[in-house]
Amino acid sequence: MIRVAIVGTGGIAHAHMEAYQKIGADRCRVVALVDIIPGKARKFMEEFGLSCDTYENHEHILPRQDIDLVDVCTPPYCHAQISVNALRSGKNVVCEKPMAASLEECDAMLKARDESGKLLSIIAQNRFRKPIRDLKALLDSGMAGKVRHAQIDSFWWRDHCYYDLWWRGTWEKEGGGCTLNHAVHHIDMLGWMMGLPQRITSVLANTGHDNAEVEDLSVSILEYPGALATVTASVVHHGEDQKLVFQCEKARVSAPYDCFCSQPMPNGFPLKTPDPAFDRQAADFLASLPPLRYEHHAGQLDNVLTAIETGIQPAISGEDGRRTLELITAIYKAGATHQPAELPLEKSDPFYTVDGIRAGVPHFYEKTASVLELEGKLTFGSDLGEKEEP
Repeated sequence: MIRVAIVGTGGIAHAHMEAYQKIGADRCRVVALVDIIPGKARKFMEEFGLSCDTYENHEHILPRQDIDLVDVCTPPYCHAQISVNALRSGKNVVCEKPMAASLEECDAMLKARDESGKLLSIIAQNRFRKPIRDLKALLDSGMAGKVRHAQIDSFWWRDHCYYDLWWRGTWEKEGGGCTLNHAVHHIDMLGWMMGLPQRITSVLANTGHDNAEVEDLSVSILEYPGALATVTASVVHHGEDQKLVFQCEKARVSAPYDCFCSQPMPNGFPLKTPDPAFDRQAADFLASLPPLRYEHHAGQLDNVLTAIETGIQPAISGEDGRRTLELITAIYKAGATHQPAELPLEKSDPFYTVDGIRAGVPHFYEKTASVLELEGKLTFGSDLGEKEEP
């Protein structure tokens, strides 16, 4: 039985709690809840019918010896502090995205993990979705050949009032805009599939949220050896038509799932119909993959629990979370300086630290409202072609 403490009981904590309940009480039990807003943790406890202790400061759970896993679901600005404190107190940690507010903070988390010998995993639940698992497997199989161009459309839509929540819309508390807190999902998937690029060029803008300092739209070009990728991060796209498209040597493959293998005519022009042989080969390959026991947050949290139970490493490590933040930081550097950003980013780079980022990025507008809570449920964007559970 793995005993869990959830720190931060806002919207995303509900997705985590639902995942723990799906996995089952025979494997995990939430024994503590923490939230800095008075009464919020108790309200969460009552909503889910839990019997546990509640706190307003995460430091109060650190001396407890009956907590195996600290689940960090707070705003990004305090991810690093809570994670480091929990690791140093001898607890495993799973931390929501983004991993931290800077690469310096990421490295502090990795150091605390290594010195404590405990587990650290960063949430990237989309890797545990069938369309993404299938796309990664298809690319790794080599049947489509080398990637020549990747198109990453991280299209989201958020109303003006979205940035009225107290911690959103400022570089200090949120750490960034749509690139950091929305496109982080798709940028993680790109990094998982293609690694770090050599160079990034980017443009940042705020086109529709004059109550936020941060960007609501960014467009970036990533240069890889022999390939390019384009990444659009947005919270101004109606319909949230999100996708990942990889144009490879032999075929196009994408999520939501689709593939197209062009057939050439003698003059080099393509026939309008795809090559059916590739389509069959890809379909047979995907059909051979094992089923996923759980998907989304339940898939990743199941993996974290299994890692604690067996002593193996989690599928998504602290290094994975750092790579994603390095990509995002390079986008901010390129967009802020109007110059290409070279990767990897060195520790001497001004954008390595929180202070350096805040000093270098544009402040588009001033935050004009601050409310403790907003009504309504969280949504998680495109279903990427997944079939709904019965």
